[in-house]
Amino acid sequence: MPVAAPFISRVLEIQPEWIDYNGHLNMAYYNVLFDQGADEAFAHLGMGPDYARERRLTTYTAEIHVCYVRELHLSDKVTCSLHLLDYDEKRFHFYQELRHVDGWLSATCENLTLHVDMNGPKVCPMPPDILANIEAMRAEHSILPRPERAGRSIGIKRKA
Repeated sequence: MPVAAPFISRVLEIQPEWIDYNGHLNMAYYNVLFDQGADEAFAHLGMGPDYARERRLTTYTAEIHVCYVRELHLSDKVTCSLHLLDYDEKRFHFYQELRHVDGWLSATCENLTLHVDMNGPKVCPMPPDILANIEAMRAEHSILPRPERAGRSIGIKRKA
């Protein structure tokens, strides 16, 4: 299974109802765009809607960190990249960027996702076929440098 490094989504469009009273994309909808990009990557890995419906297995987000770099407006179109940073049998950690089709960075997102048995629901190991797909993606993505913005923490920086 060849995997682009990083995975790049189709072009995503801003919806009119996502624009807030400040005239730009409301912060909540950056998460929608990141989620749409992740959904495409997950489907490529075999964890799309059919996976949930047929195998009763899915993913849940455990933690997310979004950085807003440059605002988006209604006419803007973006792509969402996904760079797999790490994984184990039950979790995977990835970094995403929303980039305007002209190339500039709009926002970043770092995510820790859990693999879940929907019958519990409870966190469970990924089946061998899915784990093999994750391993293949990680191998492809291991050639990428660690994103400079990955691993950021939130806080007020004080001058000494």
